[in-house]
Amino acid sequence: MSESFQTSASLLERLRGAGNQDAWSRFVQFYGPLLNAWANRLGFRDTDAADLIQEVLLLLLQKLPAFEYDQGKRFRGWLWTVVSNKANELRRRKALPMENPDMLAEVAAASANDDVEEREYQQIVLRQALQVMQSEFEPTTWKACWEVLFAERSPAEVAAELGISVGAVYVAKSRVLQRLRLELAGLIE
Repeated sequence: MSESFQTSASLLERLRGAGNQDAWSRFVQFYGPLLNAWANRLGFRDTDAADLIQEVLLLLLQKLPAFEYDQGKRFRGWLWTVVSNKANELRRRKALPMENPDMLAEVAAASANDDVEEREYQQIVLRQALQVMQSEFEPTTWKACWEVLFAERSPAEVAAELGISVGAVYVAKSRVLQRLRLELAGLIE
């Protein structure tokens, strides 16, 4: 595990630090697929979607050092606002047509109020976080946690398969979940 991710700070807190390249890489790994999905939902494709994502990330690079996370609000809501504002700017600057003029209002309303949208957001970020974190654990630790949590196998069955104690399975699960909570603190409510 790399030294920079052994701290107890959340990803948002690490992003506030000047020049924290590891945190920015982590943010892009977690949020890149979500930003791309949102760009596509807003009607951006290929290079226009890449341009939008790049502009969002540049703005975040400027804004996140001063960003104060409000526990009463969703990070997703704030990020969605940034993306939709940048989409409007990019559309005006490049004179990009909007495929469906009512689409932006529909997407904004759904994104602001829909529990399904929140679940989709959480699933994308969680999936990315798990994928990124997998390489940071020993294969046995990762497999023990994965099999108990996601394959819904019993700790005894997993322990027997991996040749470790049942207690080691619980420790592995705990370590991975603790690390996941740390990485996603403030990002998933």
